[in-house]
Amino acid sequence: MKAAAVETFFSILRDANPEPATELVYSSVFELLAAVLLSAQATDAGVNKATLRLFAVAPTPHKMLALGLDGLTEHIRSIGLYRSKARHLLETCRLLVEQHGGHVPNTREALEALPGVGRKTANVVLNVAFGEPTMAVDTHIFRVGNRTGLAPGRTPLEVELQLMKRVPPNYLQDAHHWMILHGRYVCQARLPRCWECAVVALCDYRPKTEKP
Repeated sequence: MKAAAVETFFSILRDANPEPATELVYSSVFELLAAVLLSAQATDAGVNKATLRLFAVAPTPHKMLALGLDGLTEHIRSIGLYRSKARHLLETCRLLVEQHGGHVPNTREALEALPGVGRKTANVVLNVAFGEPTMAVDTHIFRVGNRTGLAPGRTPLEVELQLMKRVPPNYLQDAHHWMILHGRYVCQARLPRCWECAVVALCDYRPKTEKP
């Protein structure tokens, strides 16, 4: 994608959705962190279904620790990789209580030191909870970045660094939401829905798909 097209690309996505947001349901920074941690290799809808019950009884690190491993595991059993996620989340809660006074830290270094929290999860928390202009590259953003020519890269980190360079500063705060939603509902993996894509004229993908 040519540099001149990038501004137009994001202006179109912004006009269609001026206030994009994560589709994970949460009511605190801790709940956001827990939901994102649980969302790896799982759908947001599936995570929301599980956390609806979980957050009702354990909305804080202290209360989640009180559930114990068996109690937490039972609440998230419907989510993929639930056993390892339960261990990671419980250990994260322990560290939040012991090292951060029960609060979620606001630095990348501290976030990535938590079990089960990698760069993508840290980027989501930094962006959504603390307003930092980060780029959380998931499978959707990785696909959209490469397919459109906006930010080609062989790894999520390469795509992230490309996007941080190419996305205009005034769009950077919300850019990862727009790209995730675009990848989830329009630029889909198996069959990109080019026939209903608002930015199709700016995209490098060839050939464009037609409506089945």
